[in-house]
Amino acid sequence: MSAAMLHHLSLGVRDLAASGTFYDGTMGALGFRRVFEDDDAIGYGSVDDQDILCLKLRADAAPPGDGFHLAFAAPTRAAVDLFHSAGMLAGGRDNGAPGLREEYGPTYYAAFLVDPDGYRIEAVTKNEATVAP
Repeated sequence: MSAAMLHHLSLGVRDLAASGTFYDGTMGALGFRRVFEDDDAIGYGSVDDQDILCLKLRADAAPPGDGFHLAFAAPTRAAVDLFHSAGMLAGGRDNGAPGLREEYGPTYYAAFLVDPDGYRIEAVTKNEATVAP
């Protein structure tokens, strides 16, 4: 029997509406959607009421320090590009434009953002492109 390492991950956010807008775009680019929401939380995943990422409203939310980031799997390089552009349009900060990161491997294609609360996130694929990005 194989078990998943993580069931879900929760992030404390100071402004649920702003974070929801940001993650609607970035998670949408990766094929995920809101699977639940209430006044204090928004969950993302692919199956209703089964969140993988949960945003929880917390007045004192603060991201972890240097060295911590979340890397989300992207199905394609185009999804990585869309993740970055959607995040930038929704109030994120650029932390590394989409592109090859050959120091991590010859097909490691990623983009990096800082979300509205300061969390560092990444979208990455190791799928080779059929055409140059």
